[in-house]
Amino acid sequence: MTSNRARLTVATDGSCLSNPGGAGGWAWVVSEECWGAGGSASTTNQRMELQAIGQVARAFPSDVPLLIQSDSQYSIKCLTEWLPNWLKNNWVNSAKKPVANRDLIEYIAFLLKDRDVTFEHVRGHRGHVLNEIADMKCGAAAEATRDGLPVNEGPAGCLEKLLAQHS
Repeated sequence: MTSNRARLTVATDGSCLSNPGGAGGWAWVVSEECWGAGGSASTTNQRMELQAIGQVARAFPSDVPLLIQSDSQYSIKCLTEWLPNWLKNNWVNSAKKPVANRDLIEYIAFLLKDRDVTFEHVRGHRGHVLNEIADMKCGAAAEATRDGLPVNEGPAGCLEKLLAQHS
């Protein structure tokens, strides 16, 4: 889908406190004032990295072009490089085993179908401002989930305000 809107940059990150099977968190960040986060009681780091991208696809309207930045090569390659072969090979990977996280990958691929989305790998923990914020937010979400506390899901209404400015 092509749009006349400018491309929005959104950084994503995921965290798992005790990988695999521990509490985890995901986050997406456009700015310090506009972000979203959530948690899962029992997950993996890879699932949380993917979940962050899926939440971006759910949160942003389909006519908004996106640049999704992630420090997860795995997530980016799942959605851009490996997916076509998995589809051809009935969701079997190159090791002839079922693809891990197929449910999330299929769902995200469905959400991204026909959308103007590009991905950029950013190095984690290297001072990339949006990635650092996303890392902090997903870590806080994982800790809150582990501790049975409410997750700070982000500033209410920030996305609507951002999109109104962006149109």
